[in-house]
Amino acid sequence: MNNVKKWLSLSLACAMLMGALAGCGGGGAAKQTPSPGASAPVATEPAAPAAQVLKYGIDTWPAGFDPHTISAVAAVRVFGQVYETLIDLNADMTFKPVLAESWETPDDVTYVFHLRQGVKFHNGREMTADDVKFSFERILGTGALGELAGALGNSGSYYGGIQSVEATDPYTVTFTLAAPNAAFMSTLTSFYGAIVCKEVVEENDNSLATIETMCGTGPFKYKDSVVDNYITLEKNADYWQAGEPKLDSITYYLMADEGTRLAALQTGEINITTLSALNLDTVQGNDAIKVISYQSNNYTYLGFNFSNEKLQDKRVRQAMSMAVDRQAIIDYVYNGEATASTFVAPAMGIWVWDAEQESPLYKHDVEAAKKLMEEAGYGENNRLTISMAAGLLDSIRDTAVVLQQQLKEIYVDVEITNLESAEYVDAWGKMSTPESGFDTMCGQNGSGTDPNRAVNFFFGTGSGANVWGYSNPEVDKLCADGIATTDQAERVACYTEAQKIIVDESPNLWFASPMEYFFCASSVEGFEPYAANVNNLRSVSVSG
Repeated sequence: MNNVKKWLSLSLACAMLMGALAGCGGGGAAKQTPSPGASAPVATEPAAPAAQVLKYGIDTWPAGFDPHTISAVAAVRVFGQVYETLIDLNADMTFKPVLAESWETPDDVTYVFHLRQGVKFHNGREMTADDVKFSFERILGTGALGELAGALGNSGSYYGGIQSVEATDPYTVTFTLAAPNAAFMSTLTSFYGAIVCKEVVEENDNSLATIETMCGTGPFKYKDSVVDNYITLEKNADYWQAGEPKLDSITYYLMADEGTRLAALQTGEINITTLSALNLDTVQGNDAIKVISYQSNNYTYLGFNFSNEKLQDKRVRQAMSMAVDRQAIIDYVYNGEATASTFVAPAMGIWVWDAEQESPLYKHDVEAAKKLMEEAGYGENNRLTISMAAGLLDSIRDTAVVLQQQLKEIYVDVEITNLESAEYVDAWGKMSTPESGFDTMCGQNGSGTDPNRAVNFFFGTGSGANVWGYSNPEVDKLCADGIATTDQAERVACYTEAQKIIVDESPNLWFASPMEYFFCASSVEGFEPYAANVNNLRSVSVSG
């Protein structure tokens, strides 16, 4: 890059020198006489500023584009620019207005939201309270279009406490809950609660799965794409927030391999991407590249398919937990840039129960693990063979390999299959049935912004993301109690006890919560990701 700059500087200097020589005569300044018919110089318009283009290298192609049925990171980072929610979270976890400019709670079960006026969908039609009502009735399956099918079945369980949604007037929406719900406001910040355009949904038979159907109120709108190649979003010139977005367009380029993305960043083919901590040393001292980091609320896990009777034995799952050296995963997969975690990631602060210190299942103890396996009937001459699906992320695939090696020590042989995004989501949704095709699944989930999502959404009986079929009445009661009170100490007690029970029963094993890294060209400015919002590109610009 420096050689290119030197070449450009030299070329410019030569051009200036030639221009100077052309204006010199042999013995002094020459008089220039206009040729017949010559006219005076014509003033030219100043050059238009260069287009603001963000070139984003992504590791995974989205498995779908319907915010109400899919929450995978690969999808959200794209449709998160297109759709918006009523409210969002600041970095300090306080709520901030988005499509709702204000709200009040007259009582424990009533929430009244006042919408911004003049906000337009990308098809040019103004968003109103009817669209909010329609969106949530679509989520809940109570609207005219009926149940919503998707990767999770639907996101209704996330909002299951909503009794009714009413459009009080064109710009006022009233939610009435069946019972007090301390997590309700937090759930509204999820893209599961995105506001969609009624007529677009109706025109597409209640499906927003394809990329061409994306039509929201967000700062960017869909332009074009080639499957497994690129997606381009362009600036929404009618965006309601004055002065935003600053970018003219975003193009996402699929580059599954980390090395490919790093090379593309170094050559300028892309100007932003996510890379693991293993690449930090590579870019150190390179002024053309900067690294932006934050502590995520994601965690890696191994989920069990209970349709395999052998995995219904709690001793087997507990033995596998004790056989896992979590620090080895942190060191090998994340170069030490991660923290041991359960399903309530360390970033969640007061809600975290420290299993690493409190649970015997988090102590790396191969001998104790072998003893449990032997009690369950396994040994060197009777080994357990299980299949494992691994997601597309390099960190997930590397974690799967470490698990394969560590579990060998306790009579468990693992057969790994690496899946593409759509295959992975499909198998994940079937993980309580033989139809998934796998006994276990290695992946990454997010704890969300409230403990009820972290605990109940993934492990409550019948909850949308409880694809394991796990059920424990005591956990269900603790979650119900935790969501029914706004007393923080009472909530902490409920969710702490629930964490203890779930870790002991081990329907999943949990490993690490990583630091996340964005590697950007130094020309990228205004990008400030945090755990609750890593997809806000409204204020991003590209200089030079």
